[in-house]
Formats: sequence, C-alpha cells, structure tokens
Amino acid sequence: MAYTTLMPTDVLAAHFGDPSWAVVDCRFTLADEAWGEREYLARHIPGAAYAHLDRDLSGPRTFRNGRHPLPDVSTLRRAVGRLGIANGMQVVAYDQDSGMFASRLWWLLRWLGHDTVAVLDGGVARWLAEGRQTSSGEEHRAAREFAGIARTDMVVGADGVQARMAQADWRLVDARTPERYRGDSEPIDRVAGHIPGAINHCFQWNLDEQGRFRPPEGLRTRFRDTIGDVAPEHIICYCGSGVTACHDLLALEHAGVRGAKLYPGSWSEWSSDPSRAVERS
Repeated sequence: MAYTTLMPTDVLAAHFGDPSWAVVDCRFTLADEAWGEREYLARHIPGAAYAHLDRDLSGPRTFRNGRHPLPDVSTLRRAVGRLGIANGMQVVAYDQDSGMFASRLWWLLRWLGHDTVAVLDGGVARWLAEGRQTSSGEEHRAAREFAGIARTDMVVGADGVQARMAQADWRLVDARTPERYRGDSEPIDRVAGHIPGAINHCFQWNLDEQGRFRPPEGLRTRFRDTIGDVAPEHIICYCGSGVTACHDLLALEHAGVRGAKLYPGSWSEWSSDPSRAVERS
C-alpha cells in the first residue's frame, strides 16, 4: 500500500529495514536554526537521514524572493538523492510534532512528481510518547539517483496571485496565525497584514487536541467553512515563507480536496515590494 498523505506510527515501525522505504527527519525551529540537527544527532527514528530546511529544502535568498524560496530543481534533485531517495520509494517525513516542517518536504517531493511520500502523524513527539525505538548520531543512506520534473501547475508566483486575488472564483488562503493574518503583530517580516482578499485558515486548525491531523471529514468541514464552494485547483495557499502553507496543502489533500496550489514566496516575498497592496483586518 502506498501512503501519500499521512503515515501512522505503527505502520512505520513495521517497516524498519525495508530498503524500499526512506525516512527523513525534518525537525527545525526558526528561533534556533541548528536545533533540529542537534536533536536529530541526540535521538531520532532509526534509519532516518536529516534534511535541513535552509540548506536542503530551500533555495538562496535574494531578500526579494521570500525567506524560504524554492530550491532550483536540479539542486533539489541532488539533495533528494543524497537523502537516499530514488523514484518509486515510499518516503516518510517527520518533524518535532505538528508536521509543520515535514510537510515542506512532502510538498517538494510531490512538486517533483514523487507522490509516494507521507508525513508521520504526530511526529517524533508521538513516536517517543509511545516508547518506540530511537537511534543517535548521524546516519547516511546510500545516495541514489533521483529523477524528477517540476509540476508547474502546483505553483503560482506573485504576478499570478496579483492577477487572481480579486477574482470571485479563486481563493487565497493564509496559513499563518490569526494575529499575523490580521496584522495585529508581525514578528518576522517587514510589514504586518495579509494579501488583499485572502482568507485565514491557520495550519494549527488542521490538528486535534492531541496534535494529530483531524480525520478527512473533519478537515473537509473546516475547509468548507473557511473557503466556501470553490474548485480545488482555484485555491492558492500561502503563509510567511512557503512552509506552513504546505501544511494546509497536506490537510486539503488528506481531506480529498486535490489540486490546490502554493504561492512559494508567500508573505515574506509579497511584503518585500512596497508597491504591492496590503490589507489589515
């Protein structure tokens, strides 16, 4: 069975040592960019390789293209190969708990045409709470050849957002917290607020009280309440830098709402240009 959205912990535990599976630790925090790697070295799920958000899952910053721009396709292919991932393998990505960072790798692999990738539901926090096995130190999977072609229909740039933000049959979905969406506070980017016309669906709303993703029917109801009746391929998700928006995209996919797109530059790119409109509410 192929897993393309979420992975239960017991299923992953049952596949230790399976050469057709690849596990990737994506733990990260914006407050300390070395934290995730330190945690990985101290304790991680056996067999996992580590992927760093800045080094492996993002491209170079120009300070006009957002805080976590998409990597160049050929560079990303090489990074994926270094993680021991080949086409056709089942990939499992995890982070500390919510899937906030693991969903970035999930989306990037799908962008390159690799659909057999899932996020570990509950992350390493749930894994540890269940008393499951861990390893320490750095682990290396044998490098593999990875061939992937970017799916251009999964991405919308700033100009595309500008062209669609006033169209009634499109929805811009902001995955940030309500405070940042409204413009009450902005701890990271230069301007507070949101893209005009965007509606707020905070990524944390995709999770239940235990920090696991809500069931598909619950997600569908919540997204319907937020987005209304719009074609899935007319949904564009963004956040601060194109990371937590992938969480909304994962939740939509898990809910069976397929075809939504990512604005990779997100608010950090949009707000870097003073000519672009900003809305606060």
